[in-house]
Order: sequence, then structure tokens, then C-alpha cells
Amino acid sequence: MVTPQITWRPVVESDFALLADWLSRPHVHRYWHHDFSPEGVARDFGPGTRGEEAGEDLLVSFDGVPAALVQRSRIADYAEDLEELSAIVDVPEHAVTIDYLIADLGNTGRGLGTALIRAVVAETWLSYPDAPAIIVPVVAGNVGSWRALEKAGFRRVGEGDMEPDNPIDEPLHVVSRIDRPVI
Repeated sequence: MVTPQITWRPVVESDFALLADWLSRPHVHRYWHHDFSPEGVARDFGPGTRGEEAGEDLLVSFDGVPAALVQRSRIADYAEDLEELSAIVDVPEHAVTIDYLIADLGNTGRGLGTALIRAVVAETWLSYPDAPAIIVPVVAGNVGSWRALEKAGFRRVGEGDMEPDNPIDEPLHVVSRIDRPVI
């Protein structure tokens, strides 16, 4: 497989219909258990487009075609997430987390998730110069996601219970981490 050119930009309100479509797809909805109605998407993503959220919602394109979504934030900016994650692993000050989805089922299982994660990690070190690590909890049943993290250079640092996005999932999460490279 030839890795596509991966680019991204902040989500804007005109992307909401596209996000609703993506979030409604069974393979996405399984782990991104969001309300994909127009009202639900506006409620969940609107604050980010208006600068009212600490985190970032990034629309990702492969070779210029919108194909994925990445959310990125400092873990400490969301107190409940920090508390849950800190009960499982050490969370250094200024650590960042990411979440991601690949919109088309046909683009999964082909290494695109791993390529996307690698690109986001490399750019995170530039955009978050004080971030010592990126720490990502993934519900244990989402094997493809935590395997993509491992292939992108993350290492498993813990397992523990966290509130799952989808209530059908067990609370067990795999927690992976990558540290800023020493230069």
C-alpha cells in the first residue's frame, strides 16, 4: 500500500453533515457512540468550532479527500478524563491524548490508521512543545485501534476500567503511550 498524503484542518460547522454521516456508519458508531442527528453533532462539535473547547477536532484528508477525524487535547483540560486515566497510569503534566476514526470501512485494516497516528504524533510534538507524552486509552475490545497505536510506536503502559463510550462495552481499557523523542 502506498501511504497517501495526510493533511488536516480544524472542523468547521459546514462539516457537520459529513461528520453525521461518518458517525452513523456501523463500524464508526460501534466505538464512537455519538448522537449523529444534526442536533447531536452540533451539540458535540459546535463548541470546538467556536473556540469554546480546550480540545481540537481535526478533519483529516487522504490525498485531499476527507476521510477521517482526529480529536486531540491535553488530558488535564478534561478533569474527569484525567481522574479516570490517572487511576490506571501515571499522567505527566501537559500530556496529550488523541482519538481517531477512519470514515470508510474499506480504508480500515490497510495501515491508514497507523499512518494517520504517526502523522498526528509527529505534528503534536511541534504544536504541543511542552507535551512529554501522548497517552491513549482504548476500550479493550477495539483491538484494531490499540494495535494501530502499537504499530505507530506506542507501548502498552496499563489496563484498567474506564467509562466506555458505548454502553455495550466492558469498562476495561488498554492504555498506550508514546514519549517525546529525545533529541
